[in-house]
Amino acid sequence: QVQLVESGGGLVQAGDSLRLSCAASRLTFSNYAMGWFRQAPGKEREFVAAIRKSGIKTYDTDSAKGRFTISRDNAKNTVYLQMNDLKPEDTAVYFCAAEFERNPFQRITVGPEYDYWGQGTQVTVSS
Repeated sequence: QVQLVESGGGLVQAGDSLRLSCAASRLTFSNYAMGWFRQAPGKEREFVAAIRKSGIKTYDTDSAKGRFTISRDNAKNTVYLQMNDLKPEDTAVYFCAAEFERNPFQRITVGPEYDYWGQGTQVTVSS
């Protein structure tokens, strides 16, 4: 069965950086768009960033605001989220997800359209 395993979360101070990783197994990674979502306490899950199998990237401008960078390494079946200048409002559980990419124009920002999800990694940013 497909597994997505996130890592790299933790407790940091405002202004610090973290790099999240998501290792995928039992799927043909290069056929999937990969996304990062987050869910803060009491809030709905929200889209953060995604990367197509072509490498084209999409960001939520409100949450990412030029501070986050998504990347992928198909040789390692891994997607990354580099987060810089972290703020307390970035505190959330961060989830990676995989969506089979049938065409290069399909949406990759909508959570329910993703096929597989990881368990999440907690990011806590103190002020």
